[in-house]
Amino acid sequence: MAKYKIIQDHERCIGCGACITACNKNWAIGDDGKAKPERTEITEEEYECNKKAADVCPVKIIKIKKIE
Repeated sequence: MAKYKIIQDHERCIGCGACITACNKNWAIGDDGKAKPERTEITEEEYECNKKAADVCPVKIIKIKKIE
């Protein structure tokens, strides 16, 4: 069961690929040239990789929220 939700302000993505470098297991460049998560609901095991993606984003548009 998912424990976290990834929230990305996709419109503000600059397509630099930093998130993909940090977590290529879940992040990819879409057809529009912007990065996007392949899954927005993640488990505890997937948290660290996606947290790194959020931390390295130069425009700080990736947030990870715990699901209550």
